[in-house]
Amino acid sequence: MALSIKPQADRIIVKAAAAEEKTKSGIIIPDTAKEKPQRGTVMAAGEGRYAEMTGTLVPVRVKVGDEVLYGKYAGTEITVDGEDYLIMKESDIFAVL
Repeated sequence: MALSIKPQADRIIVKAAAAEEKTKSGIIIPDTAKEKPQRGTVMAAGEGRYAEMTGTLVPVRVKVGDEVLYGKYAGTEITVDGEDYLIMKESDIFAVL
């Protein structure tokens, strides 16, 4: 699905994975105890940022469809066309899975 917004510079739009509903042993986690997910799928990416010293474009290294891990408090929550997303800098991403 194409988003109606395009992130600028080194910003990334991520669709967070669903929060865990049960523990591995089968205990159901209530809504008040669920933790924010720290993994998601890249939905859109900006073209990159310009290096301060040289002025050359440094492209983002993640691409649409990559599954990524990010910090617990990374990004800003946004709603686009009724869907919830996070918009964050590429540097907030810890790893590509």
